[in-house]
Amino acid sequence: MNRRRKGAAGTDEDNSLVSPFVKYLLFLFNFIFWYEHRKHSSLSVIIALVMISIGVYARMMKHAEAALACLSVDPAMMLLVIGVLMFFLTFCGCVGSLRENICLLQTFCICLTVIFLLQLTAGILGFIFSDKARDRVTEIINKAIVHYRDDIDLQNLIDFGQKEFDCCGAVTYTDWSKNMYFNCKTDNPSRERCSVPFSCCILSEDKLVINTMCGMGVQDLEYVQAGDHIHTNGCIDKLVDWIHSNLFILGGVALGLAIPQLVGILLSQILINQIKDQIENQNYYIQHRSDPWS
Repeated sequence: MNRRRKGAAGTDEDNSLVSPFVKYLLFLFNFIFWYEHRKHSSLSVIIALVMISIGVYARMMKHAEAALACLSVDPAMMLLVIGVLMFFLTFCGCVGSLRENICLLQTFCICLTVIFLLQLTAGILGFIFSDKARDRVTEIINKAIVHYRDDIDLQNLIDFGQKEFDCCGAVTYTDWSKNMYFNCKTDNPSRERCSVPFSCCILSEDKLVINTMCGMGVQDLEYVQAGDHIHTNGCIDKLVDWIHSNLFILGGVALGLAIPQLVGILLSQILINQIKDQIENQNYYIQHRSDPWS
């Protein structure tokens, strides 16, 4: 949008109602929080495209049946969705602010508003219906356990979680019997029958050689005996305990995510209103420029 036009005397006159401060502050907002790069392209766009590429490649490398079966717990799918959303928001926020494009700015503002409201709603509902939220998370973890050997990305994610939280399974270590390889049925031909993954094992720092087979057959043991070899507590209880002990940190993270979103919504809305005022001012100028009394 041209912000400089010739006045009646033939000199350039800046009649812009769009504040350069707001315009470039919104761009700076994208630069800080989405790592915008200067020449109309951005590192966030590159990062988003890399995430999308990795997600697509990971999906293509997996067997179709396994991919469809564990779609809702597939880390590659999560990466793909986040990459697409990040690319879309970055494009709308960066290009919309630089080009003073109302459509892109409105899209950016609406998307940020929807994301903010969804986060707020999820937090409130999760607090009010904590039992149902717990059941839902348990269901997701159990579904991930079922497909543990079907997806290497999912397997690495579960192993990482069990190692970090010193836990095993969703509610208890016997949840691993839901997996066909770790199932305790007598007709199960798997060598891992009645076992648990190595990530459940209790690792002793004084041992020079790690026993990677420590989880073999532990589901056949009594609870106390199994506790000598593996972490018997489920990851749900560990996760709840971690949340309770880190409420202030989580609150700070939530606030840190909310403030940039609100700032982005506010800046984009201010810029939209200024652009609309600018358009009205241009239309008025065109209609009355030939009127000597205007």
